[in-house]
Amino acid sequence: MIVLPGRPRILVVALRRIGDVLLTTPLIRSLRRAWPDAMIDVLVFADTAAILKGNPDISNVIPMPVRPGAGASAAMLLRLARRYALAISTQTGDRPTLFAASAGRISVAPVEGSSAMASLKRAVITHGSPVASSVHRVEEILRLADAIGVPRVAELVAPQGALREGLLPAEPYAVIHPAPMFHYKRWTAAGWRALIEGFAKRGLRTVVTGGPAPEERAYLDDVLHGAPEVTRLDGQLAWHEIAALASRSQVFVGPDTSVTHLAAASGANTVALFGPTDPRLWGPWPVGGLASPWAPAGTIQQRGNVWLVQNPLPCLPCQQEGCGRHLMSRSQCLDELSVNQVLVAADQAIAHSLAARRAESGAPA
Repeated sequence: MIVLPGRPRILVVALRRIGDVLLTTPLIRSLRRAWPDAMIDVLVFADTAAILKGNPDISNVIPMPVRPGAGASAAMLLRLARRYALAISTQTGDRPTLFAASAGRISVAPVEGSSAMASLKRAVITHGSPVASSVHRVEEILRLADAIGVPRVAELVAPQGALREGLLPAEPYAVIHPAPMFHYKRWTAAGWRALIEGFAKRGLRTVVTGGPAPEERAYLDDVLHGAPEVTRLDGQLAWHEIAALASRSQVFVGPDTSVTHLAAASGANTVALFGPTDPRLWGPWPVGGLASPWAPAGTIQQRGNVWLVQNPLPCLPCQQEGCGRHLMSRSQCLDELSVNQVLVAADQAIAHSLAARRAESGAPA
């Protein structure tokens, strides 16, 4: 392990989307365990800072504009310059690597390829980590801990905070998050309606989460038209409240999206509906980590508190943006995913929830 001064200042640079920032938390936890008295700051885009709310491993979150101009980037470089004993970039990009190189007396970054720019990056940082193209994102992040000799702690940390009173249903409930960011990751509206009906027959009220954007809320209006009554909380919850809501549910069901990763990290028994995306790279990370990697394709796979559901067509996982190769494309594998298959996985997750609650209460199995 590298040697740092007492009470070291450490910076982690994570200038990516919100799900990617959540997946950096195992690295941050590894650093905290290695240096319990360190001050650990995290540099993120302002619109992702909330996913780190209440994280006990972090001292300060430093937000920067989502699309910083040259002036804002230069100002941040000056603000960070040589303030840290150790600075780590979690990505290969030029700007985050430059931030880490400027901020840390010891600097670490992933570097790929043999181009002139890659050689320059290796020259300006003190520790480079080779990039592996076929490993899970959490594994890729934890290789940065390996580069400095820090023991891995493969635990995602969900945002912490209380759920406002009056939002939880009085009866047992399931949570669904039907709207991913991109169209090609969507399941069918008919599938979601049939799933809600299935939950109602099982005595569960369905709680719906989603973002505040008008187009997303309009999509949910269409999905829920004709479905049994639900509790809609779309556009009303902060990230830590979604985590709290999911963790108390009987089951969470969602597509390949950051909210599904968050539900898994919160400890919720999570059913993830995957289409074109390769789960070996992006499957939700269960509590306690992956005892064995996700398989590339299967009907229902379980790892810990996560059930990953696919319609394993011969082309799966294609890692493409749907069958039309664009963000608004349909995906045949999701269009033909049956509600019966999703309900089988949900029933397994619900049974797991009930068994855990009985064990916590001391009731006989």
